[in-house]
Amino acid sequence: NRTDGPFRVQWRNLRIQELGRHVWEPLFNGRDLTGWSALPGGEWVVKDGAIVGTSPKSEARHGILLSERTFRDFTVRCKFRVVRGDSGLYFRVSRAKGAASVKGFQVEIDETAETGGLYETGGRGWVVKLDAQTVEKIQKTGYKPGEWAALTLSVHGSRYVVHLNGIKTVDFVDDSGDRTARPIGLQLHGGQDMHVEYKDIETLVRE
Repeated sequence: NRTDGPFRVQWRNLRIQELGRHVWEPLFNGRDLTGWSALPGGEWVVKDGAIVGTSPKSEARHGILLSERTFRDFTVRCKFRVVRGDSGLYFRVSRAKGAASVKGFQVEIDETAETGGLYETGGRGWVVKLDAQTVEKIQKTGYKPGEWAALTLSVHGSRYVVHLNGIKTVDFVDDSGDRTARPIGLQLHGGQDMHVEYKDIETLVRE
């Protein structure tokens, strides 16, 4: 910020648009998988208020759990923990042939420092990887693999923003972004011994 003034700033024709009140609405009821559909590969069950996904290393397919609701522009938040393996929160995703079953973007969720990055399955691959400074900030929040962490994803227009435990990890503008309404998905990576859990999945909606 400059401090060598003097400065002169002017505004005019200011207007305020009332956008209404926004509230968090559950996307997962905490009891069963109502509102979700599983593609072949792995197993998804509900236990102790969490969606639990497991898959053996012998399973080559990526087990995907898709929301029945579709979203164009949205904000979603959840809590997750990875006991073992490689998972992800998919968005603007569509079904595809092959072991991955889908193509689209995923917020990386795994046991490594890649968690919180942005990957495009069936497309460009890694779009945003975390730098060392961001990883250090996340670690200072107490984040550890195998423990619950908080994730927030905001998708509006061509801008994708991700926060992990309150730390911004992604702020990406996708100039080629497809804004078609599509589901949200949870991933079990094929070819790995998988155990991942999600809970408190909510979307921000206008009343």
